[in-house]
Amino acid sequence: MKPQDFRFFHRLRVRWAEVDMQKIVFNAHYLMYFDTAMMDYWRALALPYEEAMLQLGGDLYVKKASIEFHASAHFDDQLDVALKCERIGKSSMVFSGAIFHSGQWLIGGELVYVFADPATQSARPVPQALRNLFTRFEAGEAMVDIKTGDWATLGQGAATVRHAVFVAEQGIAPEMERDAEDAMAIHAVARNGLGQCIATGRLVSHASHAGKIGRMAVHHGLRGTGLGRQILHALLDASRQRGDGEVVLHAQCGAEGFYRRLGFAPRGKPFEEAGIAHIEMVRIP
Repeated sequence: MKPQDFRFFHRLRVRWAEVDMQKIVFNAHYLMYFDTAMMDYWRALALPYEEAMLQLGGDLYVKKASIEFHASAHFDDQLDVALKCERIGKSSMVFSGAIFHSGQWLIGGELVYVFADPATQSARPVPQALRNLFTRFEAGEAMVDIKTGDWATLGQGAATVRHAVFVAEQGIAPEMERDAEDAMAIHAVARNGLGQCIATGRLVSHASHAGKIGRMAVHHGLRGTGLGRQILHALLDASRQRGDGEVVLHAQCGAEGFYRRLGFAPRGKPFEEAGIAHIEMVRIP
């Protein structure tokens, strides 16, 4: 088995607590590595697991997990854990996996899941929507669709994500989160393969030939997957198309590094907005 047999990889580094006196990984930890990679596989599908299973009307349960040993991983090794959906039956799905170190195949694995009723744990047919997602992902298709438009078109989806992030998660008052600029803004909304809204942002006119990006929000379970970057680029494209000379945003101070990596530079000193520390940042679109 070779790395090129897979398109999904989860990278990890072996920790001290996972090895024995010979600094070799305890056998049981390989199953944990595959299980951890499986959660990132769902993130690669752009599916927040709990909401996705609720919409699909079931849940996944491990039926079988097997490991094939070829060589050992050692303390501080950087491992690539690969997974792919091998086949889907009526109610089951089979994932093949492999663990590599510097391209060397160490461990093979197979995970069998059953889609079932969460109340009775009785098997149910795998929904066609889920089958389609696995097929599309393994074929290399995009898992996210991003659209830009006005509030009348995208407002419902944008509001869902923003309420979950700003109101429910960060404790911002609903009347502060929504404002009159929503009606005049260009909004960007990302949807996954189930049609669930998972990220959003907006662009408003800030001054003469300037735009302001704000209300950037990504579903908490999908942060770190590139969604925020995709939303930001969609809004920058919209700003460029209408001729803005610069784009500013008020970044939460904890996210300053994210925006720096995307070409924004801080301007001025930090300030408080809605009870959270922010800093103004700017870039040419």
